[in-house]
Amino acid sequence: MNVISLVSYPFLPARSGGQKGIALFYKYFSRYHKVTIVGIKNNQPELADGYELLNILPNAASRYINPFIFFKLRKLILEKNASVLILEHPYYGWLGILLKMFCRIRLVVHSHNLEGNRWKSLGKWWWRILWNYEKFTHRHADYNFFIQDADREYAIHSFGLNKDRCITVSFGTEIPEPPTNESRAAAGLTIHHQLNIPKEIPLLLFNGAFRYFPNREALENLLYKINPALQSRGLSYILLICGLDIPETISKNEYPSVRFLGFVENLELYLKGCQTFLNPVRSGGGIKTKLVEALAFDLNVVSTENGAIGVDSELCNGKLIICPDDDWNSFAEDTIRSVKLTTTMPTVFYDHFYWANITQRAAKFIMDDK
Repeated sequence: MNVISLVSYPFLPARSGGQKGIALFYKYFSRYHKVTIVGIKNNQPELADGYELLNILPNAASRYINPFIFFKLRKLILEKNASVLILEHPYYGWLGILLKMFCRIRLVVHSHNLEGNRWKSLGKWWWRILWNYEKFTHRHADYNFFIQDADREYAIHSFGLNKDRCITVSFGTEIPEPPTNESRAAAGLTIHHQLNIPKEIPLLLFNGAFRYFPNREALENLLYKINPALQSRGLSYILLICGLDIPETISKNEYPSVRFLGFVENLELYLKGCQTFLNPVRSGGGIKTKLVEALAFDLNVVSTENGAIGVDSELCNGKLIICPDDDWNSFAEDTIRSVKLTTTMPTVFYDHFYWANITQRAAKFIMDDK
């Protein structure tokens, strides 16, 4: 089939978890259907892998209410002989519904969070307006993709959706199996050497895009609650903090056993070479992409309950330890325990989270006659 996708924010180059989720989904989804993505001008089309990217949408925020975009999209749908339109997030719901009516095209809404509930959790007064708009958009879609099972079940019951037209399409990994012990050991030695850390010292890791409030809040929890709790328990370790936009008010200070690395080009090195990934996220919705990446690289993970949403610990062979939100003493104790874990991520995890498997299920779902 010929598929048009509407992505209303920059995603190439893909650096944050959300951007990677878009880029990698279509990299693999395009193996099954021919895809043209309509994006904003602030993208790099030469980075598109397996699909065509057309930067048609303006960068200005007014693009979300610009009625002239309808005519551009209608023309493109006819030129491409497209039969399916995918909306990434529900924000362009009005446009997708109009195109469905006038172009006789099937509409898919690909939800990465329950946006109304996410903004409610962040304290925004207007969350209910968005919630109702989100409900309206999903109810007019032919098919609905949700990032995790709990979101899908919530939408079926709260939005009144047909369960047969809803499917879970998780964030995934490009890794079909865990890295070898040899490659992990080599990565660890490289990090220890580059950062001048004695090789017997365990490496803990946290990464994220810190302009996003839940990640910044998690970083503060690490520095001001978890790190002191670990220090008081006498564990020898180095905590590495990677990612974009670490606030200078934090990064310019010194904290015991903490190194700020900022954005790193080769995050894979750290995912392979560290012992434990810490995920003290306690707000925001949807599956945490950083968690899936860490587990795929066979890292031991300690996470809050909120941070582990969408990942079944039963798939992880004991490598995912989940703590109650805000119980930082338990988090510290579990971190100490995690450093000594030697289990390996099982095949069933990759069966569920490998991108090729995820997108194959999604591609077949919209092909089937419902």
